[in-house]
Amino acid sequence: MILRPIFANAILTCVCLVAIAFSSEAAENPPNILLIIADDMGLDASPCYPEGAEKPAMPTLEQLCRDGLVFDNFYATPVCSSTRASILTGRYGFRTGVGAAVGRNSPNGLPLSETTLFQFLNRFAPQPYAHAVIGKWHLATVDNGDADHPSMAGVGYYSGVISGTIDDYYLWPRTQDGETAMVDGYITSALTDEAIAWIGDQEDRPWFLWLAHVAPHLPIHLPPERLIEDRGLDATPEDMQARARDYYFASLEALDTEIGRLLNSLPQPVLDNTVILFLGDNGTPNRTVQSPYVRRRAKASLYEGGIHVPLIVAGKGVTRHDQREEALVNSTDLFATIANLAGIQPDATDRWPDDSVSFAPLLRSDPSAQRSFAYSELFGSRGRRGQQAEGVALRDDRWKYLETAGEGEQLFDLANDPYEQDDLLGSNQLTAETRDALDRLRNEIARLHGSQ
Repeated sequence: MILRPIFANAILTCVCLVAIAFSSEAAENPPNILLIIADDMGLDASPCYPEGAEKPAMPTLEQLCRDGLVFDNFYATPVCSSTRASILTGRYGFRTGVGAAVGRNSPNGLPLSETTLFQFLNRFAPQPYAHAVIGKWHLATVDNGDADHPSMAGVGYYSGVISGTIDDYYLWPRTQDGETAMVDGYITSALTDEAIAWIGDQEDRPWFLWLAHVAPHLPIHLPPERLIEDRGLDATPEDMQARARDYYFASLEALDTEIGRLLNSLPQPVLDNTVILFLGDNGTPNRTVQSPYVRRRAKASLYEGGIHVPLIVAGKGVTRHDQREEALVNSTDLFATIANLAGIQPDATDRWPDDSVSFAPLLRSDPSAQRSFAYSELFGSRGRRGQQAEGVALRDDRWKYLETAGEGEQLFDLANDPYEQDDLLGSNQLTAETRDALDRLRNEIARLHGSQ
């Protein structure tokens, strides 16, 4: 495969001039924006991060890392739906009601009263953007529009899996224009085909594509041989049970191959004018997680293995190549960042979402707009709007506080204990420094929840 180089919030310290300059330039020459979401990909499964002794072969992603900026402290939520809702609205789950996985008949789908990123672009982008979501949605219920929910939420074009998962990567339900039909074909390739076709139809308009792949989410399967390295997989139930991580990696390798095919399909002028954001929506599943993370502290947990995930940005407007960024970033921040990239200036409207801080200045080495805290939360399976989260997590540049139904309160010093081995509250011997950190993080959570 031949790869071309790819080039009003209390936690916001300031609205920086660089963000305004970034937006002004984009208003005159708006870039295309490609957001790629890998489903259930933690740091231990990413080649661009040191966690995990084993890695899948992902040359396209590694090229993006070399051509762009790798974020070392990006935090999402523990499960798929709540991360997607946080990106789409720029707001935490205790405000939107989406703090757990959404089922078709569950009460916690994303309300239509929320202003979505697509509606925000329609209203405030200086130049009109064509936009689409291709792939997994996982925010719809029978009460909020069901198969019509994406279009009701402002998405210009939707095609993909409306629910949370599929039973078969080779035979799966695709929803388009509110209608669902079975598709016979490997889903990672089929979604890539649709992305290529949709981009090709945009002619001279700037576009924003939210490409939400199902891979590497369960079910464990064997991708087509043309998409992966030879791992000696035979697709028998016994082999899948014994070598689950190898199949998980194969799914990621197939995803990487297809991302490469998508990028290589773009004419050079289109690629040169495209900014690419790649992320994982939550940590690696328990079945395939590897050290330094452990089972029950991976996907669906508020520990680092569940919410500390990859984010890589490259392409148009990213002047930091082959660099890493340590600033704290939340999944909510993608809303404001994408709005800035599309040319919407911070002073264009007073309707910026509560919890979104643009990290667009960091793409050009300006640190003036950063958040002081990264926040995450998890509801029970029947979480609903306004419900107290079953668990909350908040970290600053050193300390992390958790409160969960199972473990109660915990405090970790991530600077010296990045994988949460030593709960400082368990010793009952707090120093003045740790007590100050505990009080500060508790107070910040109370302030956040008091502002809902």
